[in-house]
Amino acid sequence: MAVGTLTTIPVPAPRVIDRRVAGGAMLLAPLAALPLAAAAGAIVAAGHALHLPTLAAAALAVGAVALGSRGLHLDGLADTADGLGASYDRAKALDVMRRGDSGPTGVATLVLVLLVQVGAIRDPVAAGVAVLAGRCTLSMACARGVPSARPDGLGATVAGSVPRAAALAVGVGAAALAALVPDLPWWRGPLAVALAYAAAGVLLRRCTKRLGGVTGDVLGAGVEVGVAAALLALV
Repeated sequence: MAVGTLTTIPVPAPRVIDRRVAGGAMLLAPLAALPLAAAAGAIVAAGHALHLPTLAAAALAVGAVALGSRGLHLDGLADTADGLGASYDRAKALDVMRRGDSGPTGVATLVLVLLVQVGAIRDPVAAGVAVLAGRCTLSMACARGVPSARPDGLGATVAGSVPRAAALAVGVGAAALAALVPDLPWWRGPLAVALAYAAAGVLLRRCTKRLGGVTGDVLGAGVEVGVAAALLALV
């Protein structure tokens, strides 16, 4: 479920999708995204080797990650921005988010976040670490106590499916592993993870207050703002 939902890698569908499977998939999200992180780092490294402009190599890396995840998180970011900007009425906001189109708020948010991501990528290590840090925040957004904004959809399947202790362990483990990343000061990686969680956490709190819980779009938005925040810490 983790690989099939978060990447375009073809895998067999899970036989059963229940709370246990959904929670496990959200916990395994960083591992499922390892191929995307490796691809981003490899593209940036190849760009440097070919003497491409840094901005061009970064844009190719971000594009590859978007392609490898079906643009799922970018779509969620745009829809969430549209919903939060459309109305203070919960039902109207959720209705806007369910539509397939993107309004000016969603488009502007998407462009600005992508500009931050592309502009902050300077080396292969940062690209890979940030991709994984953003996916780590999914377990926090799906922790017990976080409600679903709708009775159906991806958000309803995964909301509250991750034990809080497990979600905390993912964050602590990610920070600890980030401290061991070569070519970075020991504190830089944990700072990137912490800022990714902080950015995604602020968005999560805002959405639960405005929308009454999380949706699949909110989860994707958290990933993208988490990646941007991590890259800013690593730049």
